[in-house]
Amino acid sequence: MSCFPCLSPSRKVINKIKDSNGLRPNSRYSLDSEYSRDGGYPSGKRKDINSFSNAARSFTFRELATVTQNFKPANLIGEGGFGRVYKGRLDTDQVVAVKQLDQNGLQGNKEFIVEVLMLSLLHHSNLVNLIGYCTDGDQRLLVYEYMPMGCLEDHLFDLGPGKKPLEWNTRVKIAVGAARGLEYLHCKANPPVIYRDLKAANILLDNDFNPKLSDFGLAKLGPVGDNTHVSTRVMGTYGYCAPEYAMSGKLTLKSDVYCFGVVLLELITGRKAIDSTKAHGEQNLVAWSRPYFKDRMKFVQLVDPLLQGCFPLRCLHHAIAITVMCLQEQPNFRPLMGDVVVALEYLASRPYKSGQHSSRIHSPLASPSQRDGSKISQEFDAPSNLFRCHEAEEGLPTIRRNKERSPVAVQSKRKNLFPVYLCTICI
Repeated sequence: MSCFPCLSPSRKVINKIKDSNGLRPNSRYSLDSEYSRDGGYPSGKRKDINSFSNAARSFTFRELATVTQNFKPANLIGEGGFGRVYKGRLDTDQVVAVKQLDQNGLQGNKEFIVEVLMLSLLHHSNLVNLIGYCTDGDQRLLVYEYMPMGCLEDHLFDLGPGKKPLEWNTRVKIAVGAARGLEYLHCKANPPVIYRDLKAANILLDNDFNPKLSDFGLAKLGPVGDNTHVSTRVMGTYGYCAPEYAMSGKLTLKSDVYCFGVVLLELITGRKAIDSTKAHGEQNLVAWSRPYFKDRMKFVQLVDPLLQGCFPLRCLHHAIAITVMCLQEQPNFRPLMGDVVVALEYLASRPYKSGQHSSRIHSPLASPSQRDGSKISQEFDAPSNLFRCHEAEEGLPTIRRNKERSPVAVQSKRKNLFPVYLCTICI
């Protein structure tokens, strides 16, 4: 399913959920139209979420208690702002993850409703699959497909003894999948959806390290028509929020692009977005990295030391260029997620091979002028000269390099194969 007309829950659906789970209209968890009044759902034609073939199933609390063996502590697999997550097994023998709302936690009934509606309507291979939900009394639970490898942060930060770090190719694979999930939300969903809470903890991994975005409680419908942004209170995770959103509450699709840039930087460096255990000048990952962005010869100093030099240098330069563009402070300078996907697919098509020499500081194709740090600094300080985004005749975006340099064309997988060019510093 590539789009949905609206996210407005009809009163028929609300009453159906109430009746099937014993909720009364005066319950403090009533599924009334509070969220619609807040501007979260558009007006217009309403659609019953149960009319979709992949609609979530309604569980009773007793059923989920049985599934998780009465929420046995041994089945606890995670805990966050929403509450606790337990591993369980349905009567169909399917292994699931059951997330139970902490009534005193950071997220509440409004976020619960948003997540049920979003994941009932949005379906993509890089979005987690919602199997069902429970609204018995004051209980609020969500049932997801089980992701056996946990979340991305479990494999990037504070690795225990004997735990193998992610290889370069796996990191690129995860970045591509996460970018495709965001591209679906931004470009395929109608109206577009702003995820608003992209971070390593919300990227789940299956046995083959295929990523899926999870936790849609903060998701918001993007601007439509002549609107340029959505005004809302600032929510998300410190260290990931775009600066313009944190300062003004003006939310756009480019806010997600900034979040993605932070995640991409975490994949490259192996560092947390915010790490209070680091020295004072190194606690904020983006702020710590910016001086390195301005000197090509220092790029390798950004790389996670656990990679032990096992990465292709030219692809590292590409990855850092993409990261820098996503992290531009001016949202208009950030690329579209469709462009980011194409650029990352280029990296994935050139994987690191064991034994490949990657410890050189300079690429063999780099000219002396390209190796000059001051010139690189000027290029990074002029983002509009790195990527020039424009709309092609059919409406598909193209990223172009400076005209004075010979471009390296990357063929897009989109239907008309528009060329996409990587920036000058990568060659």
